[in-house]
Amino acid sequence: MSESFESSRRDLLAGAAAFAAATLAPGVVLYANAATTGPVSDKARWGILIDANRCDATCDGCVKACAEEFGVTSFDRPATDPQWIRKLTVSDPATGVTRSFPVMCQHCKHPPCVDVCPTGASFVRADGIVLVDRHLCIGCRYCMMACPYKARSFVHEDIKDQKSFAPRGKGTVESCTMCVHRIDDGRKPACVEACSTTGHAAMLFGDLNDPNSEIAKRVAAVTTTQIRADLRTDPAIRYQGI
Repeated sequence: MSESFESSRRDLLAGAAAFAAATLAPGVVLYANAATTGPVSDKARWGILIDANRCDATCDGCVKACAEEFGVTSFDRPATDPQWIRKLTVSDPATGVTRSFPVMCQHCKHPPCVDVCPTGASFVRADGIVLVDRHLCIGCRYCMMACPYKARSFVHEDIKDQKSFAPRGKGTVESCTMCVHRIDDGRKPACVEACSTTGHAAMLFGDLNDPNSEIAKRVAAVTTTQIRADLRTDPAIRYQGI
């Protein structure tokens, strides 16, 4: 690829992003801007530890809280409905023991979705949160195919009553943001708060890089698992009891 062609490509993408920003509805904030102009650094790496031993198979409080927080609506089409977090039940064929736990974007340190994105719409903030810039997303869905956790959804329907802190749009890909808008305000993700409200307290949020944080202490003290650790994506979502 020639230097002039690559330069033209960068100029084209920059121009498209500028145009999209200019036509953006008032109050809708780009995650990309937060990543480049806000107080975000690599000192912290936000993560969630999920204790499958405490997760109730009949509870979907985290799923409902996520849908309410982001205005994610079901159209009664399981195959195409947007789903930022889902409950998964697995069984050990040798013992018959079952565990139920939530699965969402794993916010990998080395995310395959970012590697395959042709426009740079999928990106990682300095603090490790994986996001999608809806203005750069062209809906190619390469990231959906690359994600080993099936954590991304494609928006097929017109979006109504979207939240100012979570820009969404028909024809783009979306997934769990770990409630980045809450984190930037010093709050916990909606799913974590909901889990605590139910009394199960199966989800622990915090800074994995801070050895004095509760989540870092727990990860150091007990055996935890990263889903498909063999892929070496290094997820920030860890599990206990699976």
